[in-house]
Amino acid sequence: MSNRYICIEGNIGSGKTSLTKLLSKKLEAKLILEEFEENPFLQKFYSDPSRYAFQLELSFLAERFQQIQTEIPNRDLFQEFMFSDYMIEKCLIFSKNNLDSQSIQLYRKLYDIILKSTPKPDIIIYLHKDTDLLLSNIEKRARPYEQKITSKYLEDIYSNYVTYFKQQTQYPVLFVNTNNIDFVQNESQVEFFEKLIYKKVDVGFHRIEFP
Repeated sequence: MSNRYICIEGNIGSGKTSLTKLLSKKLEAKLILEEFEENPFLQKFYSDPSRYAFQLELSFLAERFQQIQTEIPNRDLFQEFMFSDYMIEKCLIFSKNNLDSQSIQLYRKLYDIILKSTPKPDIIIYLHKDTDLLLSNIEKRARPYEQKITSKYLEDIYSNYVTYFKQQTQYPVLFVNTNNIDFVQNESQVEFFEKLIYKKVDVGFHRIEFP
């Protein structure tokens, strides 16, 4: 059976939203995109992380949960697939990087309550890019508030992703090295990811190489 609820994940600047849109269009699927630019704390966080980290993470948790709870039940019955450019567990991954030890304890209590009633994806495709390529993509898309992102911040986020993926036992995670892939400029490469969707894989962490 094909995987019907698919999350495309990756670090900042990995191209996850671009691939999600391309796959959704190609397969005429329901599209769920994170509305991060509407978050009132995002730009403030990058200017003053210690002051706005908790507000940012709490607002993202609420917004992602509300969007998932609203969008998934309203799925068109004639659409075989749903694609999202984030998973709810992203909240935990980023909060570990952004919050202090006291704040993370309170945040984790709220997160655990929300997680229990959140639908789980059938599969996650994680797009990996080396840090220098992520920074290059961040610079190219020229969002002013992102220009202060450091290589260390990206590397810490990457480490949190991999640690979580290797420990979780709920769904398959396909870790794809995309350093030499440019599906925006070469849409034929999208077919590779389309095939992954139909691939039967066991729960757990799987490294996948582009041929």
